[in-house]
Amino acid sequence: MTGIIDWASQRARMILALIIASLAAGIFSYTGLPKEGEPDIEIPALFISVVFPGISAADSETLLVRPMETELADLDGLKKMTATAAENYAGLALEFEFGWDKAKTMADVREAMNSAEALFPNGAEKYSINELNFSEFPIIIVNLTGDVPERTMTRVATKLQEEIEAMDAVLEAVISGNRDEMVEVTIDPLRLESYNVTAGELINVVQNNNQLIAAGEVDSNQGTFSVKIPSSFNEAQDIYDLPVKTNGDRVVTLGDLAKIKLTFVDRAGTARFNGENTVALQVVKRKGFNLIGTAKDVRSLVEKESQNWPTNLKAAVDVGTSNDQSRVVDSMVRQLEGSVLTAIALVMIVVLTSLGTRAALLVGFSIPTSFLLCFVLLGLMGVTISNIVMFGLILAVGMLVDGAIVVVEYADKRISQGTGPMKAYVEAAKRMFWPVVSSTATTLCAFLPMLFWPGVPGQFMGMLPVTLIFVLSASLIVALIYLPILGGVSGRLSRFFENSSDWLRNVLPWFIRLLLVPVIVLSLFFSILQVVNPNLLLSIEPDKLGPMASLPGVAMFIASAFMASIVLGSVEIRKRQKNVQAGYRRTLFGYFIKFIAGNPVMPLIAIAGVIAFTSFIFTTFGKNNYGVEFFVEGEPEQAIVYVKARGNLSLNEKDILVRQAELIVNAHPGVESVFSFAGAGGLNQNTAGATAPKDTIGQIQLETIPWENRRGNSDLDGNKIIAELSNALSALPGIEIEILELERGPASPKPVHLRLKGENWNDLLNTTAQMRSIFDQTEGLIQVEDTRPLPGIDWQIDVDVEKAGRYGADVATVGAMIQLVTRGILLDTMRVDSSDEEIEIRVRLPEEDRFLSTLDNLKVRTADGLVPLSNFISRKPVAKLAEINRIDQKRYFDIKAGIEPNLKRTVISDDGIESEVFINANERIAFLTNYLQENPLPPGISWEWTGDQADQAESQAFLSSAFAAALVLMFIILLSQFNSFYNSFVVLIAVVLSTVGVLIGMLVMQQPFSIIMTGTGIVALAGIVVNNNIVLIDTYQELSRYLPKVEAIIRTAEQRIRPVLLTTITTMAGLAPMMFGLSLDFVNGGYSVDSPTALWWKQLATAVVFGLGTATMLTLVFTPALLAARVWVVTYILWIARLLVRIGASRRGKVAQDWALNRMARKTKPAEIIWDYEDPPLLKKDEPAGLIGPAE
Repeated sequence: MTGIIDWASQRARMILALIIASLAAGIFSYTGLPKEGEPDIEIPALFISVVFPGISAADSETLLVRPMETELADLDGLKKMTATAAENYAGLALEFEFGWDKAKTMADVREAMNSAEALFPNGAEKYSINELNFSEFPIIIVNLTGDVPERTMTRVATKLQEEIEAMDAVLEAVISGNRDEMVEVTIDPLRLESYNVTAGELINVVQNNNQLIAAGEVDSNQGTFSVKIPSSFNEAQDIYDLPVKTNGDRVVTLGDLAKIKLTFVDRAGTARFNGENTVALQVVKRKGFNLIGTAKDVRSLVEKESQNWPTNLKAAVDVGTSNDQSRVVDSMVRQLEGSVLTAIALVMIVVLTSLGTRAALLVGFSIPTSFLLCFVLLGLMGVTISNIVMFGLILAVGMLVDGAIVVVEYADKRISQGTGPMKAYVEAAKRMFWPVVSSTATTLCAFLPMLFWPGVPGQFMGMLPVTLIFVLSASLIVALIYLPILGGVSGRLSRFFENSSDWLRNVLPWFIRLLLVPVIVLSLFFSILQVVNPNLLLSIEPDKLGPMASLPGVAMFIASAFMASIVLGSVEIRKRQKNVQAGYRRTLFGYFIKFIAGNPVMPLIAIAGVIAFTSFIFTTFGKNNYGVEFFVEGEPEQAIVYVKARGNLSLNEKDILVRQAELIVNAHPGVESVFSFAGAGGLNQNTAGATAPKDTIGQIQLETIPWENRRGNSDLDGNKIIAELSNALSALPGIEIEILELERGPASPKPVHLRLKGENWNDLLNTTAQMRSIFDQTEGLIQVEDTRPLPGIDWQIDVDVEKAGRYGADVATVGAMIQLVTRGILLDTMRVDSSDEEIEIRVRLPEEDRFLSTLDNLKVRTADGLVPLSNFISRKPVAKLAEINRIDQKRYFDIKAGIEPNLKRTVISDDGIESEVFINANERIAFLTNYLQENPLPPGISWEWTGDQADQAESQAFLSSAFAAALVLMFIILLSQFNSFYNSFVVLIAVVLSTVGVLIGMLVMQQPFSIIMTGTGIVALAGIVVNNNIVLIDTYQELSRYLPKVEAIIRTAEQRIRPVLLTTITTMAGLAPMMFGLSLDFVNGGYSVDSPTALWWKQLATAVVFGLGTATMLTLVFTPALLAARVWVVTYILWIARLLVRIGASRRGKVAQDWALNRMARKTKPAEIIWDYEDPPLLKKDEPAGLIGPAE
């Protein structure tokens, strides 16, 4: 395998060209990759809906839902099936396992639904199957406000919608706050009776005349001609002139019986933006397009279109944007880019101080090169740049330089011994080939199992291991192929740099050379900024030039790097060695390791001390931890205020109550924009699967002032804003308030989620009420809700079928008459020139007659003439039952609750010691689980924890399995490299020691254990910390070939402490800013602390920094102690064995002779070389004196 290095060194020019091509391809890939805030999560789910006008919820469950459940239950890969039986409707949500075959699954679902459809009663409409996409949320909202007629505002919004949806990057632009048009036919019951016309006759007249009839074709000698009868309605006047019947010589038209007008459907809700009536367009981008660029194009298009409006329209309509996600994403990308550059700068400082200028530049070259190669691979996969990808780069900064540092450090050592640069770097790459490959492979082993992370958390975090695998694989190529060539070439250039530095040293005084250092450092700094922001120093338009805009910055950086090598070389302190050092000189750390490993007792003491320290940390953490959470909590920038009230409220009453809350929210100085909705409606927001409470009458969707505009102002902190609004809104009488913070990530807002399942409706209702009461009484639970039917009444119309049959009437006739007093009878649809949508034609009674009591006066035509409906119908109020929810073919109710933040409770341990622990979701779930186990539910009622708890259990089980799989894979690699079970075991001990550091980090930083973030950090650490032990064990095996075992252990620790500490410090330095939430803005200047983006990654960074630091310090003691313990144990076992053999053997035996020779050898004094020799006088027999004799 090392032959590839020789092959590359013989083709240096080709490798240099390949390096340039890699850099160019990486730059083009990064600038072309789409940017987004969170990764797109495609949940394999389908939704099936069946419409059945007039069906009740109970009948929908029996006649529609159950047949569908029976046919669909056996689908391959089905994970969960949820059903809703409601009035006029039935719906079924199917969730499949990830990795599904969409085409095959859709075919299977259609086949099953065709079987179920055959069992539906007559009257059910054709089912529809839709794919659920939980990632299609608006990236920007276009708001239209102004005092103009509703029809004008609707047409303006529709025109904008058409223009926006014509953009390639836009999937759809949904209009919110508008009403559909309809033709309203208002009939007068008295006129109908006087003309002897029924509602059914009106329906037939409209339907029979509103159609295009193809009458066939006519063949003649002159040709073939098609014949058609155009009779569809084009305008409202066509309906007005429609003949209904004749009355003598007079034709009675529909206009004689009714008032006809083009209007809008009844308002189901109200919509306002910042207190003004609004129509909003919610723009959703297509997958694979750049979010930042798409939002910018939408803003430009809206600005351009609004400039073309008539003057009076521009003055009357205000157009603007809100909820612009491009701002959030752009801020996130800039912060993470700043974090990446900060990490690179810190790593470079560490390397520069340790290895020198030229070596530091070579190591620094490996960072951007590995990143750019990673972007090429991401581009080939079609992956977008998200916060997960960017943090993967931050996490990799310190790790990817490990191989480069090892190769460069060894090459520098060979160069100092007189080897030529090219040969030295090739030898270094070949000597360190397998240690570098092995350490990288073990690191990759920690991330490979994470590729199979199941569920939504796995989809969310999935790009982290992919990014790290790509970056580390690229770093392997850079360290073993690119760096040897660059090092060899730069070695030839180094003579020029050294000569230039010597010339500068001779020409300029030292203080002038020292003054040049900050100048050249600033030059490097601004050249890097010029690469990041091409418009910083030069008038360049990056949008037009694309990646080419960075070329001036790259040229500036190369020139600055050359100048830096010369200037820094001229101020380098050169120490001259006055005396020649003879023999090996032990370092201070060597004496310490000799103290640990040089006798048989200290290794055991060191091992016992580390074990005791580990046990102490685990015990301390168990008593003083900050709890467990599923995902991290951040600072909210968006929230939804749910306004809740119960009762049969009218839309006007709902709007009045919502306005009261809206005024309070609008008045808060920390709120930037407010959308309020009363009744139906609302913006499509990412609520992490949370739905509005059942008793919601309206909602207020707010956006706080952007974080970058309020940072440093504690009064405008997102959590404080939410708390102040909650206190102010809770004082409003007659309503309840619930605020849902919209946070990014896979966690749901209400982590305590209990599901009760059963078939007995009354038992299920009573049990839900009982558990709801327990939830309300449980300390720490807030915003408790359940999914039981809301208290209320519905009017039930009972038809006496027998009496109706006597008059020749039926249920359909009665239903049509009842619709006259509700939303109206749908006669037909029509198209008009002013609209692209179909417009409904509905007939209904005048507004003053739309009461249930009007039914008593309505009449139907029978064989005996017109008969009042009151003859065979009756009405009565019944308890409201809007819907029935089912899961896996059982009815269920949910009870959800949030957790009050920063709340503690006192616990008493078994030994009577009191301590305070934080109340969190896991702790409360454990408490409620204990209650459920001690108080069994009624027979037939089962319970389970779902929501976050189910995802948490799944992720926790997976991460444990991934951790074990990573250890197994690493053990196999180590065994193949070292061919020793003991040495492989010693290497893996570092994983346990790193866990100790993670616990210390959580205690010091006062952080809870996050299943997602901290768990990921522990798995990642497993692959990182073993690298130090691999370097130690590999060097030990090399030295132990020609040195005594104990001496080899000491020499190993002395030789490898520098690269071990260097690789550790670089990784820690790269993540330290993220651990403290620090991000530097290299483009605009300044810095930020605890930004919403940084808060996401603090726990993962803390786990890696503390885990790696603690493991490294303990490893430098524990690993030599373990190696020495084996040496001493083996030595004493052999000594005892020889002693036993000697006791049992004769004095003339070989063993006895060996022992005698050993005693004689120990008594013999070591030889001494006599350097200053003088001829002694001749001895008696004139024999010359020997040059070597026993020491005095």
